[in-house]
Amino acid sequence: MNEGLVVLVRSLVAFISLFIFARFLGKQQLSQLTFFDYVLGITIGSIAASLSVDLSSRAWPHWVGLVTWTVAVFILQWASHKYLILDKYFNDEPTVVIANGKIMENEMKKARYTISDLLEQLREKGVFNLNEVAYAIAETDGKLSVLKKPEHLPASRQDLNLTIPELGISTELIIDGVIIKDNLYNRNLDEKWLDQKLKEQGLASASQVFFMSIDDAGTLYVDRYEDHVQKPWGGEKGK
Repeated sequence: MNEGLVVLVRSLVAFISLFIFARFLGKQQLSQLTFFDYVLGITIGSIAASLSVDLSSRAWPHWVGLVTWTVAVFILQWASHKYLILDKYFNDEPTVVIANGKIMENEMKKARYTISDLLEQLREKGVFNLNEVAYAIAETDGKLSVLKKPEHLPASRQDLNLTIPELGISTELIIDGVIIKDNLYNRNLDEKWLDQKLKEQGLASASQVFFMSIDDAGTLYVDRYEDHVQKPWGGEKGK
């Protein structure tokens, strides 16, 4: 059989297998992956790549390896969810690196977390002065959670005794010029109402709208294809 055709068939097998196994293992945002999760993902991907293009060996050993690693990851996930002590062992625990405004040097050493790492991640959080920080926690995914001291927190509406409107979740009414009729009807609205709102915006039809939504307070957000917005760096008005 032609090598190109063999690679094509094996690639399709690897792709379909990897897709099914990934769905089987569930969803997890990339930002929430631990280092171990990251390594597992690379390993499974590497096995799938070998299954596709390694013509020096038969396909089935690679596929068995792919299945084995996937099952092993699934068992690890199941055990972590079922037994809290195993979850702490497999995924580690968050590390408090600042407590009551004081840097916890011993905890940082245990986690091999340097002062440079701390300062860099604080800057990413918009914190350039350690005096502003009450607590900082290095999460298991490597990200830093920061709680500022009360005097450095921005004032909220509640602090200022202002009425907080209930906006709720917005519902899409038009996407890329197409009316989402189910969403419109779920809001107890109709196309006649939509046409009226479009006319109020100076629009002749939904085809002129890139995106339109409505929130629980009845406030509309409308983005046209022709926005006529002046570019901040000068030049002609953009679309």
